Amino acid sequence: MPAQPPPTPPAATGLSLDAVACYRVLQARDARFDGHFFTGVRSTGIYCRPVCKVRIPLQKNCRFFALPAQAEAAGFRPCLRCRPELAPAAPGLYHWSIQDASAVLVRQALQLLDAAKGEVAVQWTVQSWAAHLGVSERHLRRLFEEHLHIAPLQYLQTRRLLQAKQWLTDTQWPMREVATRSGFGSVRRFNAVFAKHYRRTPGSMRRTFTNGDASAQSDGGRQAAGLSVPLAYRPPLDAHHLIGFLHQRAIPGLEVVDLAQLRYARSLHVGHGTQRLEGWMVARFAPVSATVHLQLSASLSPALLEVQALCRHLLDLDADPLAYEALLASDFPGTEGMRLPGTVDGFELAVRAIVGQQITVAAARTLCARLVAAFGTSVAAQAGMPVQGISHYFPEAALIADLPACALGAIGLVRQRQAAIIGVARAITRDGLQLAPGAPLEPTLEHLQSIEGIGPWTAQYIAMRALRWPDAFPMGDVALHKALGLAHAPRAKALAQAASQAWRPWRSYATIRAWHSAAARGRTLA
Repeated sequence: MPAQPPPTPPAATGLSLDAVACYRVLQARDARFDGHFFTGVRSTGIYCRPVCKVRIPLQKNCRFFALPAQAEAAGFRPCLRCRPELAPAAPGLYHWSIQDASAVLVRQALQLLDAAKGEVAVQWTVQSWAAHLGVSERHLRRLFEEHLHIAPLQYLQTRRLLQAKQWLTDTQWPMREVATRSGFGSVRRFNAVFAKHYRRTPGSMRRTFTNGDASAQSDGGRQAAGLSVPLAYRPPLDAHHLIGFLHQRAIPGLEVVDLAQLRYARSLHVGHGTQRLEGWMVARFAPVSATVHLQLSASLSPALLEVQALCRHLLDLDADPLAYEALLASDFPGTEGMRLPGTVDGFELAVRAIVGQQITVAAARTLCARLVAAFGTSVAAQAGMPVQGISHYFPEAALIADLPACALGAIGLVRQRQAAIIGVARAITRDGLQLAPGAPLEPTLEHLQSIEGIGPWTAQYIAMRALRWPDAFPMGDVALHKALGLAHAPRAKALAQAASQAWRPWRSYATIRAWHSAAARGRTLA
């Protein structure tokens, strides 16, 4: 790492890249900037992530791009060693000025596509994309050319090709299945587009990895029990704190957390088109390589994209620490690398939040375990499950929505929480409430707080962990007041709200660090 690294991300002001800063990052292979930009090498025609282990090219041979689609539009092909499709999400796309209405629309377009789960996004067309945004295709093309210097179709096509490349590498699906899942109408069309852009056929790409080419191997691979893929993140990431947070809240029968191995495992059901798939996932941190190794059961392999997205959300793997670490460091010393734990299921997170109102984490975990045992379906024995102790799936919202309140009372939940849990379940199944990244913030908060038993604290907690909103702030939280030295202060809520203004727009991260500071002084927190 260089003695004086660039003080800000090379793409922090949008898509205008500082070539000198980018080259310094490239020389250092600085993983903090992974996903911030991609380097096209004129002499090879290949584009790479800044962490690629190949020999550093001459600066005069480098071109820098904020997006893989830009690199591919310029004629570069993705590197087989560093695999650009595995890079964390590009953070610079979401930092543009809100004063420019057209830039905001482009940002919303990219966020909309990123929020679409799995193969749903791969199947989109420019027409459907524009329709979701409420603009014409012509207007969307004009905005993309103005701000990204590429056409929307190029962005969509690069996304499809990179997903196809990952499936060729990390799965054994037949070519027809890869082509269909990637959004191509036929194998013939898939072969033609792939060969045109990557100058090799899909079959030769797969053989490169199947034959164990040392220059193309990654940490991912095929497993008899399912699939195993690498998920990259930008350091610093305090894996011990994150796994510890999940361990303290792990529900017996649903989750198994190994602190020593930095491993998290759980049962999982995933929506996949019109199907509901069930299985298990295991995520293990490898801090030396800034990677999480994700393994999922064969039953979930059709939903590989969805499970990857859920794991990235749960472990906050797309966070950009450069954006908030310096802002929070002085007020929360010793908390560098702490991430914002998410969830794999918004309804599950809402239930956890409701059950945990005004009780200890241990008590909430006991009640959640009873709920899972009473209403969750059993996990069928699956060959190759790498951990023991996973016996149930978390009950789905549709089942809870039809329960009589007394059924929840029988497991020890008080009346107010019975009503809140059933209310959320019905809001999801009957009113279309979405508790996932990309959901509209203010309408979601209003909808949640209209449900009996859900107040501002619970709504903010759900927004923080289920909606992945970085600026949530449960200003009435007693533990937060204690951490800020306001435990006995009059008007503690107002004082906490005033103090939090210095941490905007990253108050969710400040809250996690404040809770950790209070926990270090002997209090167990939500």
